[in-house]
Amino acid sequence: MLLENKTAVVAVCGGIAAYKALEIVSGLKKLGADVRVMMTKSAEEFVTPLSFQAISQNPVATEMFEEPKAWEIRHISLAEAADIMVIAPATANIIGKIANGIADDMVSTTVMACKAPKIIAPAMNTNMYENPIVKSNIKKLEEFGYEVLGTGYGRLACGAFGYGRLLSADEIIDAVCHRALYKDKDLKGKRVLVTAGPTKESIDPVRYITNHSSGKMGYAIAEAARNRGADVVLVSGEVNIKPPRVEVIDVITAKEMYDAVMEKAKDCDIIIKAAAVADYRPVNAAAQKIKKNGGSDMEIKLEKTNDILAELGALYKDSEKILVGFCMETENLIENAKDKLRRKGLDFIAANCLFESGAGFKTSTNAITVIKKDGSMIELGLLDKFIAANKIFDIILGYDV
Repeated sequence: MLLENKTAVVAVCGGIAAYKALEIVSGLKKLGADVRVMMTKSAEEFVTPLSFQAISQNPVATEMFEEPKAWEIRHISLAEAADIMVIAPATANIIGKIANGIADDMVSTTVMACKAPKIIAPAMNTNMYENPIVKSNIKKLEEFGYEVLGTGYGRLACGAFGYGRLLSADEIIDAVCHRALYKDKDLKGKRVLVTAGPTKESIDPVRYITNHSSGKMGYAIAEAARNRGADVVLVSGEVNIKPPRVEVIDVITAKEMYDAVMEKAKDCDIIIKAAAVADYRPVNAAAQKIKKNGGSDMEIKLEKTNDILAELGALYKDSEKILVGFCMETENLIENAKDKLRRKGLDFIAANCLFESGAGFKTSTNAITVIKKDGSMIELGLLDKFIAANKIFDIILGYDV
Protein backbone atom coordinates (compact mmCIF):
# COMPACT_ATOMS: atom_id res chain seq x y z
CA MET A 1 0.00 0.00 0.00
CA LEU A 2 1.10 3.54 -0.79
CA LEU A 3 1.66 4.73 2.81
CA GLU A 4 2.70 1.45 4.41
CA ASN A 5 5.26 2.01 7.20
CA LYS A 6 4.46 5.73 7.25
CA THR A 7 3.07 7.59 10.27
CA ALA A 8 0.68 10.45 9.59
CA VAL A 9 -0.20 12.80 12.43
CA VAL A 10 -3.55 14.51 11.79
CA ALA A 11 -4.34 17.64 13.80
CA VAL A 12 -8.02 18.58 13.91
CA CYS A 13 -9.00 22.12 14.85
CA GLY A 14 -12.34 23.67 15.77
CA GLY A 15 -14.69 24.39 12.90
CA ILE A 16 -17.73 22.91 11.22
CA ALA A 17 -15.41 21.18 8.73
CA ALA A 18 -13.94 19.07 11.55
CA TYR A 19 -16.26 16.21 10.61
CA LYS A 20 -14.50 15.98 7.22
CA ALA A 21 -11.29 15.04 9.01
CA LEU A 22 -12.89 11.66 9.74
CA GLU A 23 -12.82 10.94 6.01
CA ILE A 24 -9.19 12.06 5.80
CA VAL A 25 -8.18 9.72 8.62
CA SER A 26 -10.13 6.86 7.04
CA GLY A 27 -8.52 7.45 3.66
CA LEU A 28 -5.01 7.50 5.10
CA LYS A 29 -5.70 4.28 6.99
CA LYS A 30 -6.86 2.60 3.79
CA LEU A 31 -3.52 3.53 2.20
CA GLY A 32 -1.68 1.71 4.98
CA ALA A 33 -0.62 4.66 7.16
CA ASP A 34 -0.36 4.53 10.93
CA VAL A 35 -2.58 7.51 11.75
CA ARG A 36 -2.28 9.42 15.04
CA VAL A 37 -4.92 12.07 15.73
CA MET A 38 -4.77 15.06 18.02
CA MET A 39 -7.54 17.58 18.60
CA THR A 40 -7.93 21.07 19.98
CA LYS A 41 -10.56 21.63 22.67
CA SER A 42 -12.65 23.51 20.12
CA ALA A 43 -12.56 20.56 17.73
CA GLU A 44 -14.12 18.38 20.43
CA GLU A 45 -17.21 20.60 20.28
CA PHE A 46 -17.84 19.36 16.73
CA VAL A 47 -16.61 15.73 16.68
CA THR A 48 -15.85 13.40 19.57
CA PRO A 49 -12.36 11.94 20.08
CA LEU A 50 -14.00 8.50 20.22
CA SER A 51 -14.94 8.78 16.54
CA PHE A 52 -11.34 9.40 15.53
CA GLN A 53 -10.11 6.67 17.88
CA ALA A 54 -12.42 4.14 16.26
CA ILE A 55 -11.26 5.00 12.74
CA SER A 56 -7.55 5.49 13.44
CA GLN A 57 -7.37 2.56 15.91
CA ASN A 58 -5.09 4.72 18.05
CA PRO A 59 -5.67 6.85 21.15
CA VAL A 60 -6.50 10.47 20.41
CA ALA A 61 -4.42 13.22 22.02
CA THR A 62 -6.40 16.15 23.36
CA GLU A 63 -4.70 17.29 26.57
CA MET A 64 -1.11 18.35 27.10
CA PHE A 65 -1.20 17.47 30.78
CA GLU A 66 -3.33 14.36 30.88
CA GLU A 67 -2.04 11.45 32.97
CA PRO A 68 0.48 9.58 30.79
CA LYS A 69 -0.27 6.01 29.74
CA ALA A 70 3.39 5.49 28.87
CA TRP A 71 6.62 7.11 29.97
CA GLU A 72 6.75 9.74 27.26
CA ILE A 73 5.98 13.39 26.71
CA ARG A 74 2.96 13.17 24.44
CA HIS A 75 3.51 16.10 22.09
CA ILE A 76 7.20 15.23 21.68
CA SER A 77 6.51 11.57 20.98
CA LEU A 78 3.89 12.47 18.37
CA ALA A 79 6.22 14.97 16.73
CA GLU A 80 9.04 12.44 16.54
CA ALA A 81 6.81 9.66 15.21
CA ALA A 82 5.49 11.71 12.31
CA ASP A 83 6.59 11.14 8.73
CA ILE A 84 4.02 13.74 7.74
CA MET A 85 1.73 16.07 9.66
CA VAL A 86 -1.51 17.48 8.34
CA ILE A 87 -3.63 20.13 10.04
CA ALA A 88 -7.19 19.88 8.77
CA PRO A 89 -9.25 21.88 9.21
CA ALA A 90 -6.76 24.64 10.02
CA THR A 91 -8.51 27.64 11.53
CA ALA A 92 -7.35 31.25 11.37
CA ASN A 93 -6.47 30.84 15.04
CA ILE A 94 -4.06 27.90 14.59
CA ILE A 95 -2.54 29.46 11.47
CA GLY A 96 -1.85 32.63 13.45
CA LYS A 97 -0.39 30.68 16.38
CA ILE A 98 2.00 28.64 14.28
CA ALA A 99 3.08 31.58 12.13
CA ASN A 100 3.97 33.59 15.21
CA GLY A 101 5.56 30.86 17.32
CA ILE A 102 2.79 30.49 19.89
CA ALA A 103 2.66 27.01 21.47
CA ASP A 104 -0.04 26.81 24.13
CA ASP A 105 -2.04 23.65 23.37
CA MET A 106 -1.53 20.09 22.17
CA VAL A 107 -1.64 20.93 18.47
CA SER A 108 0.53 24.04 18.44
CA THR A 109 3.21 22.53 20.71
CA THR A 110 3.40 19.36 18.61
CA VAL A 111 3.72 21.39 15.42
CA MET A 112 6.60 23.35 16.94
CA ALA A 113 8.41 20.16 17.92
CA CYS A 114 7.85 18.35 14.63
CA LYS A 115 10.55 18.32 11.94
CA ALA A 116 8.52 16.27 9.44
CA PRO A 117 6.87 17.94 6.42
CA LYS A 118 3.70 19.76 7.41
CA ILE A 119 0.56 20.40 5.36
CA ILE A 120 -2.00 22.97 6.39
CA ALA A 121 -5.53 22.77 4.97
CA PRO A 122 -7.36 25.99 5.87
CA ALA A 123 -11.11 26.22 6.45
CA MET A 124 -12.89 29.37 7.63
CA ASN A 125 -15.36 32.09 6.76
CA THR A 126 -14.58 33.93 3.50
CA ASN A 127 -14.00 37.27 5.22
CA MET A 128 -11.58 35.65 7.65
CA TYR A 129 -9.75 33.84 4.83
CA GLU A 130 -9.38 37.08 2.87
CA ASN A 131 -8.26 39.08 5.91
CA PRO A 132 -4.81 40.60 5.24
CA ILE A 133 -3.53 39.30 8.59
CA VAL A 134 -4.50 35.73 7.74
CA LYS A 135 -3.00 36.11 4.25
CA SER A 136 0.21 37.43 5.81
CA ASN A 137 0.36 34.51 8.24
CA ILE A 138 -0.15 32.01 5.41
CA LYS A 139 2.63 33.64 3.39
CA LYS A 140 4.90 33.49 6.43
CA LEU A 141 4.21 29.78 6.89
CA GLU A 142 4.98 29.10 3.23
CA GLU A 143 8.28 30.95 3.62
CA PHE A 144 9.05 28.69 6.59
CA GLY A 145 8.54 25.62 4.38
CA TYR A 146 4.98 24.65 5.33
CA GLU A 147 2.74 23.54 2.48
CA VAL A 148 -0.47 25.54 2.74
CA LEU A 149 -3.23 24.21 0.52
CA GLY A 150 -5.86 26.38 -1.06
CA THR A 151 -9.54 26.34 -0.21
CA GLY A 152 -12.63 25.42 -2.17
CA TYR A 153 -15.26 27.87 -3.42
CA GLY A 154 -18.94 27.48 -2.59
CA ARG A 155 -21.58 27.88 0.07
CA LEU A 156 -20.12 28.08 3.55
CA ALA A 157 -21.70 27.08 6.84
CA CYS A 158 -22.51 30.72 7.56
CA GLY A 159 -24.59 30.88 4.39
CA ALA A 160 -22.14 33.05 2.43
CA PHE A 161 -20.61 32.03 -0.90
CA GLY A 162 -16.89 32.34 -1.47
CA TYR A 163 -13.52 30.80 -0.77
CA GLY A 164 -12.83 29.24 2.59
CA ARG A 165 -14.25 25.71 2.27
CA LEU A 166 -12.00 22.84 3.28
CA LEU A 167 -10.69 20.98 0.25
CA SER A 168 -12.08 17.50 -0.36
CA ALA A 169 -10.62 14.60 1.59
CA ASP A 170 -9.22 13.15 -1.65
CA GLU A 171 -7.35 16.36 -2.45
CA ILE A 172 -5.86 16.55 1.04
CA ILE A 173 -4.94 12.85 1.07
CA ASP A 174 -3.27 13.31 -2.32
CA ALA A 175 -1.13 16.15 -0.96
CA VAL A 176 -0.23 14.08 2.13
CA CYS A 177 0.86 11.14 -0.02
CA HIS A 178 3.08 13.32 -2.15
CA ARG A 179 4.87 14.95 0.76
CA ALA A 180 5.13 11.78 2.84
CA LEU A 181 6.78 9.87 0.03
CA TYR A 182 9.07 12.60 -1.34
CA LYS A 183 10.38 15.07 1.21
CA ASP A 184 13.62 16.11 -0.46
CA LYS A 185 13.69 19.30 -2.52
CA ASP A 186 16.36 17.91 -4.83
CA LEU A 187 15.01 19.81 -7.84
CA LYS A 188 15.14 23.19 -6.11
CA GLY A 189 16.61 25.78 -8.46
CA LYS A 190 15.70 23.73 -11.54
CA ARG A 191 13.10 24.69 -14.11
CA VAL A 192 11.16 21.76 -15.53
CA LEU A 193 8.98 21.77 -18.65
CA VAL A 194 6.36 19.00 -18.93
CA THR A 195 3.88 18.31 -21.72
CA ALA A 196 0.71 16.31 -21.14
CA GLY A 197 -2.54 15.21 -22.67
CA PRO A 198 -3.73 14.89 -26.28
CA THR A 199 -3.80 17.37 -29.12
CA LYS A 200 -6.84 17.89 -31.34
CA GLU A 201 -6.73 18.65 -35.09
CA SER A 202 -9.93 20.01 -36.63
CA ILE A 203 -11.59 18.39 -39.63
CA ASP A 204 -14.43 20.92 -39.50
CA PRO A 205 -16.02 22.98 -36.68
CA VAL A 206 -17.68 19.81 -35.32
CA ARG A 207 -15.15 16.99 -35.82
CA TYR A 208 -11.50 16.53 -35.02
CA ILE A 209 -8.68 13.96 -34.93
CA THR A 210 -7.32 13.13 -31.48
CA ASN A 211 -6.20 10.20 -29.31
CA HIS A 212 -7.05 8.53 -25.98
CA SER A 213 -4.49 10.31 -23.78
CA SER A 214 -5.93 11.38 -20.41
CA GLY A 215 -2.93 13.49 -19.36
CA LYS A 216 -2.59 11.63 -16.04
CA MET A 217 1.07 10.69 -16.51
CA GLY A 218 2.16 14.18 -17.50
CA TYR A 219 0.22 15.79 -14.68
CA ALA A 220 1.79 13.35 -12.20
CA ILE A 221 5.24 14.31 -13.51
CA ALA A 222 4.48 18.02 -13.14
CA GLU A 223 3.18 17.51 -9.60
CA ALA A 224 6.20 15.39 -8.64
CA ALA A 225 8.61 18.01 -9.97
CA ARG A 226 6.83 20.78 -8.06
CA ASN A 227 6.88 18.77 -4.84
CA ARG A 228 10.61 18.25 -5.23
CA GLY A 229 11.21 21.99 -5.44
CA ALA A 230 11.29 22.66 -9.18
CA ASP A 231 9.82 25.65 -10.93
CA VAL A 232 7.42 23.88 -13.29
CA VAL A 233 5.66 24.86 -16.49
CA LEU A 234 3.05 22.42 -17.80
CA VAL A 235 1.94 22.62 -21.44
CA SER A 236 -1.31 20.70 -21.58
CA GLY A 237 -3.84 19.59 -24.13
CA GLU A 238 -7.50 19.43 -23.13
CA VAL A 239 -7.89 17.05 -20.18
CA ASN A 240 -10.35 16.45 -17.36
CA ILE A 241 -7.87 16.89 -14.51
CA LYS A 242 -7.65 19.64 -11.94
CA PRO A 243 -4.50 21.64 -12.78
CA PRO A 244 -1.61 21.27 -10.32
CA ARG A 245 -0.26 24.35 -8.59
CA VAL A 246 2.23 25.15 -11.36
CA GLU A 247 2.28 27.42 -14.40
CA VAL A 248 -0.12 25.84 -16.90
CA ILE A 249 -0.31 26.70 -20.60
CA ASP A 250 -3.45 25.28 -22.20
CA VAL A 251 -3.22 24.29 -25.85
CA ILE A 252 -5.41 22.40 -28.29
CA THR A 253 -3.49 21.71 -31.49
CA ALA A 254 -0.05 20.26 -32.16
CA LYS A 255 1.00 23.64 -33.57
CA GLU A 256 -0.03 25.41 -30.36
CA MET A 257 1.90 22.85 -28.31
CA TYR A 258 4.93 23.25 -30.57
CA ASP A 259 4.90 27.05 -30.21
CA ALA A 260 4.52 26.93 -26.41
CA VAL A 261 7.22 24.28 -25.92
CA MET A 262 9.78 25.95 -28.18
CA GLU A 263 9.24 29.25 -26.37
CA LYS A 264 9.46 27.83 -22.84
CA ALA A 265 12.24 25.28 -23.49
CA LYS A 266 14.85 28.02 -23.72
CA ASP A 267 14.71 28.65 -19.98
CA CYS A 268 14.29 25.05 -18.78
CA ASP A 269 16.82 22.58 -17.38
CA ILE A 270 14.71 19.42 -17.80
CA ILE A 271 12.16 18.84 -20.56
CA ILE A 272 9.80 15.86 -20.31
CA LYS A 273 7.50 15.24 -23.26
CA ALA A 274 4.67 13.05 -21.98
CA ALA A 275 1.98 14.46 -24.28
CA ALA A 276 0.42 12.41 -27.08
CA VAL A 277 0.88 14.82 -29.97
CA ALA A 278 -0.83 14.23 -33.31
CA ASP A 279 1.63 13.15 -36.00
CA TYR A 280 -0.71 14.35 -38.75
CA ARG A 281 -3.38 17.02 -39.23
CA PRO A 282 -5.86 17.78 -42.03
CA VAL A 283 -4.31 19.98 -44.72
CA ASN A 284 -7.49 22.02 -44.90
CA ALA A 285 -10.04 22.18 -42.11
CA ALA A 286 -13.51 22.95 -43.47
CA ALA A 287 -15.00 26.27 -42.39
CA GLN A 288 -18.47 24.73 -42.13
CA LYS A 289 -19.71 21.32 -41.00
CA ILE A 290 -19.13 18.73 -43.71
CA LYS A 291 -22.43 17.18 -44.80
CA LYS A 292 -22.97 13.63 -45.96
CA ASN A 293 -22.89 13.51 -49.73
CA GLY A 294 -25.31 10.72 -50.52
CA GLY A 295 -23.49 7.41 -50.33
CA SER A 296 -20.13 8.82 -51.40
CA ASP A 297 -16.95 8.23 -49.45
CA MET A 298 -14.88 11.14 -48.21
CA GLU A 299 -11.11 11.48 -48.18
CA ILE A 300 -9.18 13.73 -45.83
CA LYS A 301 -5.72 14.75 -46.94
CA LEU A 302 -3.26 14.88 -44.01
CA GLU A 303 0.08 16.55 -43.52
CA LYS A 304 2.79 15.99 -40.93
CA THR A 305 2.91 18.10 -37.80
CA ASN A 306 6.16 19.41 -36.33
CA ASP A 307 8.19 16.73 -34.54
CA ILE A 308 8.66 18.59 -31.27
CA LEU A 309 10.99 16.04 -29.68
CA ALA A 310 13.24 15.78 -32.72
CA GLU A 311 13.54 19.56 -33.00
CA LEU A 312 14.35 19.88 -29.30
CA GLY A 313 16.94 17.11 -29.61
CA ALA A 314 18.64 18.83 -32.53
CA LEU A 315 18.43 22.31 -31.03
CA TYR A 316 19.87 21.36 -27.62
CA LYS A 317 22.19 18.55 -28.74
CA ASP A 318 25.29 20.06 -27.14
CA SER A 319 23.60 21.77 -24.20
CA GLU A 320 23.27 20.65 -20.59
CA LYS A 321 19.49 20.39 -20.88
CA ILE A 322 18.03 16.97 -20.08
CA LEU A 323 15.50 15.77 -22.65
CA VAL A 324 13.10 12.94 -21.80
CA GLY A 325 10.59 11.39 -24.15
CA PHE A 326 7.76 8.87 -23.84
CA CYS A 327 7.09 5.99 -26.16
CA MET A 328 3.86 3.98 -26.26
CA GLU A 329 3.89 0.96 -28.53
CA THR A 330 1.71 -2.02 -29.39
CA GLU A 331 4.63 -4.23 -30.48
CA ASN A 332 8.45 -4.39 -30.36
CA LEU A 333 8.45 -1.96 -27.43
CA ILE A 334 12.14 -1.89 -26.54
CA GLU A 335 13.40 -1.89 -30.14
CA ASN A 336 11.09 0.97 -31.13
CA ALA A 337 11.89 2.94 -27.96
CA LYS A 338 15.65 2.62 -28.48
CA ASP A 339 15.23 3.75 -32.07
CA LYS A 340 13.23 6.79 -31.00
CA LEU A 341 15.79 7.61 -28.29
CA ARG A 342 18.59 7.58 -30.88
CA ARG A 343 16.78 9.35 -33.73
CA LYS A 344 15.50 12.20 -31.61
CA GLY A 345 18.64 12.82 -29.55
CA LEU A 346 17.10 12.10 -26.15
CA ASP A 347 18.83 11.52 -22.84
CA PHE A 348 16.12 9.17 -21.56
CA ILE A 349 12.98 7.57 -22.89
CA ALA A 350 10.12 6.05 -20.88
CA ALA A 351 8.64 3.13 -22.80
CA ASN A 352 5.30 1.51 -22.06
CA CYS A 353 3.14 -1.00 -23.88
CA LEU A 354 -0.49 -0.17 -24.60
CA PHE A 355 -1.61 -3.76 -24.14
CA GLU A 356 0.03 -4.40 -20.77
CA SER A 357 -2.55 -4.83 -18.02
CA GLY A 358 -2.78 -1.73 -15.81
CA ALA A 359 -0.78 0.45 -18.19
CA GLY A 360 -1.76 2.71 -21.06
CA PHE A 361 -4.35 5.45 -21.38
CA LYS A 362 -6.74 6.62 -18.65
CA THR A 363 -5.38 4.28 -15.95
CA SER A 364 -3.95 5.45 -12.61
CA THR A 365 -0.99 3.09 -12.99
CA ASN A 366 1.72 2.61 -15.58
CA ALA A 367 4.34 -0.04 -16.39
CA ILE A 368 7.42 1.80 -17.62
CA THR A 369 10.87 0.79 -18.77
CA VAL A 370 13.29 3.72 -18.70
CA ILE A 371 16.05 3.52 -21.29
CA LYS A 372 19.13 5.71 -20.92
CA LYS A 373 21.23 7.28 -23.64
CA ASP A 374 23.92 4.63 -23.12
CA GLY A 375 21.38 1.88 -23.82
CA SER A 376 21.02 0.64 -20.25
CA MET A 377 17.48 -0.06 -19.06
CA ILE A 378 15.59 0.14 -15.77
CA GLU A 379 12.28 -1.71 -15.63
CA LEU A 380 10.01 -0.02 -13.10
CA GLY A 381 7.12 -2.45 -13.27
CA LEU A 382 3.49 -1.54 -12.60
CA LEU A 383 3.33 1.54 -10.37
CA ASP A 384 0.98 4.35 -9.42
CA LYS A 385 1.66 7.12 -11.94
CA PHE A 386 2.82 9.54 -9.26
CA ILE A 387 5.29 6.96 -7.92
CA ALA A 388 6.44 6.26 -11.48
CA ALA A 389 6.94 9.99 -12.05
CA ASN A 390 9.19 10.24 -9.02
CA LYS A 391 11.13 7.14 -10.10
CA ILE A 392 11.79 8.87 -13.41
CA PHE A 393 13.22 11.88 -11.58
CA ASP A 394 15.28 9.56 -9.37
CA ILE A 395 16.80 8.07 -12.52
CA ILE A 396 17.42 11.50 -14.07
CA LEU A 397 19.19 12.61 -10.88
CA GLY A 398 21.32 9.47 -10.79
CA TYR A 399 19.85 7.76 -7.73
CA ASP A 400 19.74 4.00 -7.37
CA VAL A 401 16.24 2.79 -8.19
